[in-house]
Amino acid sequence: MVYFQLEVSSIRQCYANPMNFTQLQNFLGFGQSADLDIVFDGAETRKMAEIKTEDGKKEKYLLYYDGETVSGKVNVTLKKPGSKLEHQGIKIELIGQIELYYDRGNHHEFLSLVKELARPGDLIQNSSYPFEFANVEKPYEVYVGSNVRLRYFLRATIVRRLSDIIREVDIAVHTLCSYPEVNSPIKMEVGIEDCLHIEFEYNKSKYHLKDVIVGKIYFLLVRIKIKHMEIAIIKRETTGSGPNTFTENETIAKYEIMDGAPVRGESIPIRVFLAGYDLTPAMREINKKFSVKYFLNLVLMDTEDRRYFKQQEITLWRKAEKSRKSSAAAPNNPHVPSHLVGSDGDIVPKSHHSDAHNSDTSPAPPMDPTVGLFTQESPQNETKPIESPTFPQENDNSESATNDLPLPLDSPDSTEQNP
Repeated sequence: MVYFQLEVSSIRQCYANPMNFTQLQNFLGFGQSADLDIVFDGAETRKMAEIKTEDGKKEKYLLYYDGETVSGKVNVTLKKPGSKLEHQGIKIELIGQIELYYDRGNHHEFLSLVKELARPGDLIQNSSYPFEFANVEKPYEVYVGSNVRLRYFLRATIVRRLSDIIREVDIAVHTLCSYPEVNSPIKMEVGIEDCLHIEFEYNKSKYHLKDVIVGKIYFLLVRIKIKHMEIAIIKRETTGSGPNTFTENETIAKYEIMDGAPVRGESIPIRVFLAGYDLTPAMREINKKFSVKYFLNLVLMDTEDRRYFKQQEITLWRKAEKSRKSSAAAPNNPHVPSHLVGSDGDIVPKSHHSDAHNSDTSPAPPMDPTVGLFTQESPQNETKPIESPTFPQENDNSESATNDLPLPLDSPDSTEQNP
């Protein structure tokens, strides 16, 4: 009886101390008695990619592309040489899954491959098991956003009766895309009736992640005292569906392209380099869970600190490297991702695109009353329609704007006045 009481007391001490609890698990056969390690073939020469983690840090993972083989070996090392490890089988899985942060309990798997490495039995020495997942279709690119994460990882498991021994290793996946040579520029005339008319033009509607956005702003009519103008790159992430839809806007970059009042006929050049920013390809309806879109946001501020903006969607895509260009650009390549926005090369954006065969001397398209108007930001980030689009005089405090997009750029530092 005394011996039993001592054992119970020792067990209580083990529960109170995590280190002792681990020792107790090992003593009873519940603990992890072996270490698992996953080694990839060609890891020394394979390119690495930086992936942002949930806490904002970046980690490097081995980089794979759609259609590439993932192979290597699983090493099992016994913690006590000469001991015996009883198991119900050893396996390795290649998993692709989407995790929505508001629904962390459910992981949505779009890829699940399993290889059995060993049948049930006993391990009496360190062992190594080769594996190969040949020509794996990886349809989506890894992504870590504000409300969602898409990841690929390998999971090695030693199945046991009470507690499995598991090892997970993430990999990075990039999807490559090739567009037709026809990439129409964006040309559009916008403004506020009888107050401001401008024409903006961007050289393309689709840009690769290392591209340069080139454009110009041309003032046709100026009856508002404009203080400065800026352009921003906005990333819009949409997750969920129906009542559980969440939209997050993030300002990737912001440039001031004009300081001071413009005059009629003045032209402002635009040149934005994308290579220095953390950008991903634009995505649409990834496994019906989330989408990622990018916008160029043109913002004007007048002398009374009222802000007017116009957003134009653009398509971002990942360009194949020279060494992979021939395989990624093949016309019959089955691994060209279909989920990328505009991957079919037939995007019809909200603005007027000039025809690829038109010359630069062609007249600007007529202003569309729906999409050719600026949106004025209010302190509550609401848009209100213009009733009388005239510049306010000293005794006239009226402000107005015309609805454009339901999601204006947040500007907490602006000092706007209530309309």
